[in-house]
Amino acid sequence: MDELERLVGVYQARRASSFKSKLDVLLDLERIRDPRVVPFLLSLLEDPRESEDMRIHVVKQLRNGVGLLVPADRPAVARAIGDVLDDTSPVELRLQATLALGDFTAIDGVLPRLNALALHADESIDLRYAAFTAIERAGPTPESVAIMREIARDDTLGDAARSVLSAWHVGQARS
Repeated sequence: MDELERLVGVYQARRASSFKSKLDVLLDLERIRDPRVVPFLLSLLEDPRESEDMRIHVVKQLRNGVGLLVPADRPAVARAIGDVLDDTSPVELRLQATLALGDFTAIDGVLPRLNALALHADESIDLRYAAFTAIERAGPTPESVAIMREIARDDTLGDAARSVLSAWHVGQARS
């Protein structure tokens, strides 16, 4: 049994323990440079039985990704973070996931998912605006420009989208 397997076992043995107790183990686990760390983190993120605090911590670690992520991990990480938006997760977790997706806008499917959230009138303005700013961070790619043009027609975010389009030096929404 190697160190990663040992720490995963310790973490699993502490399933019912406090956030701090589990976080101590997770912090040790995150220092290990092993390709199995990311799938383990994704399993925690995808587990609705995990505490909101733990899932938020995992989103932030995956977002920062320093030393954890290799390019091959990015699509799976983007999918898992995006899936948090579609479930009944607490608002703060969904907000952190939305912000994190801003670092994955080059992955297929991320920009449309953010666009749907930005335009979802029944969502909180915080979540909608986080999705909008994540799209903005993609820069003026053809896909993000088309999405900004769509958002420019929205009653709530339209002015902000038109400002972004102007800053990007592209035309406003087309009819």
